[in-house]
Amino acid sequence: MRVAIYTRVSTDEQAEDGFSLDAQLSRLRSYCLAQQYTIFKEYVERGESGRTADRTEYAKMMSECDQWDAILVIKMDRIHRNSRNFSDMMEFLSDRSKSFISMTEKWDTTSAIGRFAMDMVQRIAQLEIEQIGERVQIGMSQKAKTSDNHLGKPAPYGYRLSPSQEAGVEGKYVPITTEADVVRGIFESYLAGDRIWTIAHRLDEQQTPTKRGGRWRDKTVAYILKNRFYAGYDDWNGELRKGRHKSIVSLETYNRVQELMGKRRRNSSQAAKTIVPGVTGESGAG
Repeated sequence: MRVAIYTRVSTDEQAEDGFSLDAQLSRLRSYCLAQQYTIFKEYVERGESGRTADRTEYAKMMSECDQWDAILVIKMDRIHRNSRNFSDMMEFLSDRSKSFISMTEKWDTTSAIGRFAMDMVQRIAQLEIEQIGERVQIGMSQKAKTSDNHLGKPAPYGYRLSPSQEAGVEGKYVPITTEADVVRGIFESYLAGDRIWTIAHRLDEQQTPTKRGGRWRDKTVAYILKNRFYAGYDDWNGELRKGRHKSIVSLETYNRVQELMGKRRRNSSQAAKTIVPGVTGESGAG
């Protein structure tokens, strides 16, 4: 049997015993000698993640599949850490009557039971990864509901992130006076009848700096007008919540702008999606 030896280490694993490239190659060569396998080629992947299939040596090996009969690895996670990618590889090999062998785990797809067992192991590993992701998402959602922290979101125009007084705690959104005045002016100008492109052009003529120092564009002004953050609200994972930051415009002003934008677009149903519900009167802006 002609085998393609595949070895891989990610950066974090370079120094781990048993996972170095030299250690993998040495053991796999000895295994081939004992099994009387012929080594077609050794594909050595340095500093690459197993969670993606976009790897140079891996792609080269698969492109040369007509020259070998099986892939040999020291352990399954050396070739894939994602069950979808692993399944795609197995389908690729099956369509071409090729096999897959994991030396230390004794998985060998030359048998039906080997193929079944390997598939189950990969699915269990993927389940663990997804469960970890779910726990992180739940934790972040809870933090978003109860915390003043910004959760990694950059401060929008009109705000900055103040340093926290507590070590290890993220800062809070604080209005920048000059930028907050610009935001209020944008809302007021739109309600007074100005078009979005007119507002953007005027800000450029006045040499009003943007957040990144570029030009004012229609989409920049439109984004500000549609952003509920300026009215004291925030979106987290599709859920609208009352923010703990100081608003720049009143909630009524924000909603009036959304209604006007809807009328101008002749599509009030679209504008209704951005309106914050439950407003009965003027709210004081921060």
